[in-house]
Amino acid sequence: MRLTATVLDTPDPPGLARFYQRLLGWPLGTDTPQWATLRPEDGGAGLSFQLEEDHVPPVWPAGPGDPRMQLHLDIEVDDLDAAVTLAVQAGATVAEFQPQDDVRVCLDPAGHPFCLFVAEG
Repeated sequence: MRLTATVLDTPDPPGLARFYQRLLGWPLGTDTPQWATLRPEDGGAGLSFQLEEDHVPPVWPAGPGDPRMQLHLDIEVDDLDAAVTLAVQAGATVAEFQPQDDVRVCLDPAGHPFCLFVAEG
């Protein structure tokens, strides 16, 4: 068995695919209103985006009764401030709550949390 992708629900698969394409630089594969894919050129696991018209974004951090995230993406970057700027320009929101000084939690346009971090030397 081989993991090929993580699938994110969204009301706008092509739009969310293009957001992550800007962040990761991966080529766009399938691109329909119902399904879009990104795969790294090295053949590693990619991201897919599935139409979910009733998508409810998770709340970060979640309180009692809030929709909770079931996963988040960790994205390694070379420069944390530059990566946050790029993510915001692409359509992300920086989460108000930041649990660590060396990581930035952001929300993609569909509300999925992702973390930007610089690997320790």
